[in-house]
Amino acid sequence: MRRPGLHHRLHGKPAGGAVKGMVGRLSIAVAVLLICTVSLLAKMTGNGSSRSVYRSEIHVEELWNSAKSGGWRPSSAPRSEWPPPPSETNGYLRVRCNGGLNQQRTAICNAVLAARIMNATLVLPELDANSFWHDDNGFRGIYDVDHFINALRYDVYIVESIPEIRKNGKTKKRKALQINPPRDASVSWYTTEALKKMKEHGAIYLTPFSHRLAEEIDNPEYQRLRCRVNYHALRFKPHIMKLSQSIVDKLRTQGHFMSIHLRFEMDMLAFAGCFDIFTPAQQKILKKYREENFAPKKLLYNERRAIGKCPLTPEEVGLILGAMGFDNSTRIYLAAGELFGGEKFMKPFRSLFPHLENHNSVEPTEELAGNSQGLIGSAVDYMVCLLSDIFMPTYDGPSNFANNLLGHRLYYGFRTTIRPDRKGLAPVFIDRENRKMAGFEEAVRQVMLKTNFGGPHERIPPESFYTNPWPECFCQMSPKNPADKCPPDNVLEILNSQLGSEATSDPDSLNSSNSTRSVEDR
Repeated sequence: MRRPGLHHRLHGKPAGGAVKGMVGRLSIAVAVLLICTVSLLAKMTGNGSSRSVYRSEIHVEELWNSAKSGGWRPSSAPRSEWPPPPSETNGYLRVRCNGGLNQQRTAICNAVLAARIMNATLVLPELDANSFWHDDNGFRGIYDVDHFINALRYDVYIVESIPEIRKNGKTKKRKALQINPPRDASVSWYTTEALKKMKEHGAIYLTPFSHRLAEEIDNPEYQRLRCRVNYHALRFKPHIMKLSQSIVDKLRTQGHFMSIHLRFEMDMLAFAGCFDIFTPAQQKILKKYREENFAPKKLLYNERRAIGKCPLTPEEVGLILGAMGFDNSTRIYLAAGELFGGEKFMKPFRSLFPHLENHNSVEPTEELAGNSQGLIGSAVDYMVCLLSDIFMPTYDGPSNFANNLLGHRLYYGFRTTIRPDRKGLAPVFIDRENRKMAGFEEAVRQVMLKTNFGGPHERIPPESFYTNPWPECFCQMSPKNPADKCPPDNVLEILNSQLGSEATSDPDSLNSSNSTRSVEDR
């Protein structure tokens, strides 16, 4: 494999020692070749390596298959001592998850972990109906509640509401103390400040609860709990799963299909400050939206464009796929809200790839028609993108939808993703706009060859844990590092045994229904 940027220049000796010089040069060349070969083989065979080997070529037929796993497989089961939740907890934890479906999803994962950290009984998380979707479908309207509670029975106690206090034959409602937790709060904040208030009041209500627990925690078991919530416990309701599977089945009738999260929407364009390609009237709309929703900041389009901070246009997405070798027979499922700018921006993309679908075109149901841009529409898009052969996010910076899917597809078996390097591609597209067309497709390919296509790779900030849960939520059967060894096959039996021991040690425990009493109740 050719290592980009690595050049060796060997200089000869004066003519008087030509033969000797030639032998010397050949010896050096052989030594260099041997070193490079050994280095390459070490990288390719080291199953504990965290670095992905870049491709030397792009073969579309290979991309339709999952990426190479390097001997890793998904596993979020505990690998060390993980006792069941005690029958007595320190109180009740309520949270309000704000934002869109996937921001709420990460908040739910954090809420379960926060409850475990504080030994609290978690009240079924509330989904904010007003801040983003204007959708009154709560947790029970989107997720399978019974499955959620049962799947986490080894980790936390969960109740649907805070029970009333019964004392001296009388009952009264328990009021939770409302707290606005700090952003990215540390574990120590929960074990000190939050826990203190919980013990004082019996219940606390953390709101808002978006990004209120640090992502990078130096405890692999805590991170694995997040994966158990995200990839096992959080399951959409049966009718959403059935609808999603029906769409996937119809798309597969003609073979492979790709899903694209086309993030060319008003909120993201306003956030990025990329206005200049739009009409004056459209720019006015974007600027107004930015003033109303984001902090003031001077943003120059040319500067933002040059460093890859602008979302890819639909045409640019099509040009990338064409340069990679995808032809116009490729079936593409579009997961997107309302695209900004209208048909002017979609027409060039559609001319390159005419087989474009979305959930309404594949499965025109009344439920989707009435909730196309709400939580149900987003949930269906999420599942179709998860199950697609290839997933391509066009703007995975602050996009919770794309970031969660990247992590989920990694966990789901290293399913292929195409992640355009916008910064690397920016000068290539700028040259094209300036009519410097020669070598355009080759330049695109060279940038894309340096990206990861869905295999295991090191998580480097600012990449999120939810985008890349490797290595904590993966294991190997024959690891070099003992910490990466897969848990025993009977791990569920062990956890069940521990849970049973906890139940029999306390005859008053109600863990069979996953409810419990706080210390205050006793």
